[in-house]
Amino acid sequence: MRKKPLEGIRIADFGWVFTIPLTTKMLGDWGAEVIKIEGVKRGDGERRRPPYSKGVPGLDRAVDFNYNNTSRKSLSLNLQHPKGKAVAKKVVAWADIVTENFSGGVMERMGLGYDALCQVNPDIIMLSASLQGQTGPHAGMPGYGHHLSALSGFHHINGWPDRPPHHMGIYTDYIAPHFCLAALMGALDYRRRTGKGQYIDISQYEASMHFQAPLLLDHQVNGRIARRMGNRHPDAAPHGAFRCTGEDRWCVIAVFTDEEWSGFCDVIGRPAWTADPKFAALEGRKANEDDLERLVETWTKNQAAEDVMTRMQAAGVPAGVVQTAEDLLDKDPQLKHDGFFRTVPHDEVGELRSPGPPYTLSGAISEVGPTPLLGEHNDHVCREILGMTDEQIVEYLSEGAIE
Repeated sequence: MRKKPLEGIRIADFGWVFTIPLTTKMLGDWGAEVIKIEGVKRGDGERRRPPYSKGVPGLDRAVDFNYNNTSRKSLSLNLQHPKGKAVAKKVVAWADIVTENFSGGVMERMGLGYDALCQVNPDIIMLSASLQGQTGPHAGMPGYGHHLSALSGFHHINGWPDRPPHHMGIYTDYIAPHFCLAALMGALDYRRRTGKGQYIDISQYEASMHFQAPLLLDHQVNGRIARRMGNRHPDAAPHGAFRCTGEDRWCVIAVFTDEEWSGFCDVIGRPAWTADPKFAALEGRKANEDDLERLVETWTKNQAAEDVMTRMQAAGVPAGVVQTAEDLLDKDPQLKHDGFFRTVPHDEVGELRSPGPPYTLSGAISEVGPTPLLGEHNDHVCREILGMTDEQIVEYLSEGAIE
């Protein structure tokens, strides 16, 4: 039977709210053993954030938490209590990797910084993924993904020219995990070759800059500052989301080249537009873009979005349906073919569907494991992994070190 490639890798996960949970989810899906350390009172904030399964609030029912925290065990500790920290350090001594994404300096102030953890595990690999890194004038900045998306410039370019910057709904939290994963794989390889651990300081802010590279280069070379332009593109027309039949159904179409323009005109039954001075060349289409978009939508609004996409693609024109969550989960044929969404059991809400890895390895398998209930594995971790006695467990529970 094929093995999971990360079997035997152990992770003490202090992370919360997206960035680190998504990182350790990918590691867990490929076989790493992940112990999520959190508290009942100061645990992962996503447990307390709606929406909840079937609208019923509960620490184990939060949809985002359950979606992002598969493939791990849960150990609930009071990290303000000295014995709670002692248990956490026992987990670190067992682990290969420690992950966290608190504000810069938080782990040090709790007595759980890299230097302190090296005392209990000298070759530990520790990854910190704060908003702006562990050093510098803004290292201690608290916040969430939407704050950092604004700071990173994404909000400035998102929206319509005559309206304020717009929150795009996608956070830097979804960018940083891929950099975290690559850094951890490099650190594991380095330790395999040298026997030495690493401290990895990732700035989510700086990771997000890679997605701004074309705009930063344009400013550096040409002095231009990117502005909001809605769905338009400076080098394409038509380029936008066009209304189709049905409630809130749309299809995105992007025409860059003369060949694509010719194919587009054939699909909508307007071949004469290829010779119309207003539309024949890109310059004319950009100058008359308002008129062009209105004419395009007079055609698309009578077509099903899927039909528009299929016909445009067949003619060599880039096009895609604006899919909803229902489309992605239940209808997308490619995702179904790949088995991207996995069904996993959950003791509180029943079955959940969660994404698997976005790639396959020919010589290995992945498996999306369950999302844990808060503190579900306290007894297993303390007894079976850390070797604590019944008397110790009772003592720590009675004193509130284990919650």
